[in-house]
Amino acid sequence: MQQEPDIFDRMAAQGASAQAEQSLSKEELLAPVESGIATQSTSRTPPNVRQALQFLLAHGWLESATKPKLFSLIAAQTTLLDALLEPLDLRVVVDDVRGLAFLAVVPDYAGDGTDESEQDDWTHPLMKRQRLTLEQSLLLALLRREFLQREQESGTGTAVRVTVDSLLPQLETYLGATGSDMQERKRLGQLLENLRTHGMVTEVDAQDCITIRPMIVHLLNPENLQTLLLRLRAVAEQGSAGHGEGTP
Repeated sequence: MQQEPDIFDRMAAQGASAQAEQSLSKEELLAPVESGIATQSTSRTPPNVRQALQFLLAHGWLESATKPKLFSLIAAQTTLLDALLEPLDLRVVVDDVRGLAFLAVVPDYAGDGTDESEQDDWTHPLMKRQRLTLEQSLLLALLRREFLQREQESGTGTAVRVTVDSLLPQLETYLGATGSDMQERKRLGQLLENLRTHGMVTEVDAQDCITIRPMIVHLLNPENLQTLLLRLRAVAEQGSAGHGEGTP
């Protein structure tokens, strides 16, 4: 006859069963946590892509001539970068021919029901609109024309360098001469320095030359040129009207 387990055997068996259930519960709880950590680590943005994105957010643009590795990475990962920038209403524009990559606001950013008067004062929290004076815009147009002419002569992607002296007579044609060479050169130097801060030109080098950056083609597009032309015509008409009023 088989002897039934006594009270001590039953207590030991229950303790072992509870310990097994407790151990299993811990494994079941830890499994999803470990799986989530693994998924999170595999879904992290690659370090090189993070570096490229941070550089663009810090500077706004880059050229392959100075940052060849970052430019190649951005050109190859444009889709991924656009997805990462989507919550910021930004996108990456790559000019492969000129070796240029820069951030731009998505076209429909302001298309959220705001009227035109509100859009005139709108600024993106990360990409603020840069307003140039008439003189700065005029010099920008002259530099753009010089840049495109050199590209037609030497091919797209060629570095375009011009002397400061060659810009003086062009600027005087539209702004007029002050009668002082020193004053005119100082005026041009101030305008060039302002455009340099916008990434349009380099500093004046030892040969008294500047390099026009390819970003100038994208900043001063045909629409902006048309606006500048209308502004110049308005200024010219105002000057003619004022001159006519003062003539007997």
